[in-house]
Amino acid sequence: MAKEDEEIGKTEMTAKDYHDPPPAALIGINELGKWSLYRAVIAEFIATLLFLYVTILTVIGYKAQTDPTKNPDVCAGVGILGIAWSFGGMIFVLVYCTAGISGGHLNPAVTFGLFLARKVSLIRAVMYMIAQCLGAICGVGLVKAFQTSYFNKYGGGANELADGYSKGVGLAAEIIGTFVLVYTVFSATDPKRNARDSHVPVLAPLPIGFAVFVVILATVPITGTGINPARSFGAAVIYNQQKAWDDHWMFWVGPFLGAAIAAFYHQYILRASFIKALGSFRSNV
Repeated sequence: MAKEDEEIGKTEMTAKDYHDPPPAALIGINELGKWSLYRAVIAEFIATLLFLYVTILTVIGYKAQTDPTKNPDVCAGVGILGIAWSFGGMIFVLVYCTAGISGGHLNPAVTFGLFLARKVSLIRAVMYMIAQCLGAICGVGLVKAFQTSYFNKYGGGANELADGYSKGVGLAAEIIGTFVLVYTVFSATDPKRNARDSHVPVLAPLPIGFAVFVVILATVPITGTGINPARSFGAAVIYNQQKAWDDHWMFWVGPFLGAAIAAFYHQYILRASFIKALGSFRSNV
């Protein structure tokens, strides 16, 4: 009986044996002839547009509700907690909707991290980033079109370094915040996790949305929370005031550095890709 149980266990383990999928093509020229690429690019554009529309409206609505000249109640409005729920909730919804089409990136930093890990090709990564930035601009543009006076009065939802913080602190907040997000993306979408922990149902968009939620709670007082260059760029372009551009560089450099560190940590430390490749090379010599 024990022997039969052991054999069954071995069979189950064999069924769950996992082989890493091959890396994506570095350039991906062949993808230009496939409709699936353009469908994914459109999905990224629409999803980022909706993301910015809802979240920037939430930010501006919060600032209007807590304007001391209109409402002396400092606890009015949704508060920072509500803003965090808006961002995290929209990420959860939109990643869930688009994951099967484009992977649900919605963020150039996420796309950059996945490109470094060879999950997407260069051409797909570049087209995704362009679509995300254009979608962000259009989403914020809709907010301004519907609420022009509030948009201009309350800063257009643009990311700015708060008074009292140095540029180094702001950059560090963006790096660490993006690291948390991109690391969560890698972990939640890791196919090895699905093969190894198939008995644990994991809805990948949920931890990704929660990662955005908790990072916003931590970094809103410092930078307004970028961790998404498209979000920062779209708001800066439509608001187009000098203060929104003064420290705009950190909302690109920080997220890209954070994404690169997360990709390296997950791929080469946790998954030991380099060690596996080296071992495979040695065994074939």
